[in-house]
Amino acid sequence: MAGVAAILAAGLLTACSSPAGHPRADSESADRLPPSPAHLPQFLPPSSPAAVTTPPQASPAPAQASPAPTSAGPPSAPAPPAPPTTSAPPPPVTAGPGPCGTGGLRLSVGPADGAAGSVYYPLLFTNVSGATCTLYGYPGAALARQDGGSAVGNAAIRNPAFTGELVTLAPGAVAHTSLQVAEAANYPVAVCKPVTAHWLQVFPPGQDTALYVAFTARTCTGSVPSGSTLGIYVVRPGATGP
Repeated sequence: MAGVAAILAAGLLTACSSPAGHPRADSESADRLPPSPAHLPQFLPPSSPAAVTTPPQASPAPAQASPAPTSAGPPSAPAPPAPPTTSAPPPPVTAGPGPCGTGGLRLSVGPADGAAGSVYYPLLFTNVSGATCTLYGYPGAALARQDGGSAVGNAAIRNPAFTGELVTLAPGAVAHTSLQVAEAANYPVAVCKPVTAHWLQVFPPGQDTALYVAFTARTCTGSVPSGSTLGIYVVRPGATGP
């Protein structure tokens, strides 16, 4: 490259120093001029190709460390079965006699016992079922117009004079309750509105089917201060007593 530049510079100096009136000299000088720049590439050394810049490649991400293996212990042995119990089972519960049903009882009325303004009648329950049964608490009682008929007036009011007890009735045995009948004449007629009934309706304790027995008494169908002309006591053992 430096030699080519020197040749070009010498040619330029020669052209400038030639006289203007000598065109031949110009021609000769022109013959001695170096090639035109268009032909320069053939005298220039080949240029080195431009270096290709390769972008730096990203280094691969470091591999994640695998978790350290855990050492699992040996599987636990199954729990041994529980030993069989050696205690004896509880003894079976023996059920006692059940309550007396309406169909297993016969109802009767004992002799009256009068008192001031009231009459007391023992009502007798006889066990005719052939099996032992029990009675407990208050029966229900009301007067009725006919056998199997509906009640007349209000039902008997419970009297708390005695504490209830469980009465066991063997076949043929008798228990009783007391029925108090207040005189309807104790109340004004306009208040009492008295009627005469000829039957007594009685529900044994815990039963919803009634027994009927012939019984004649006057009762009030109106509203009286006591609530009813009838009173009833709890069932007690035996055929007699208050």
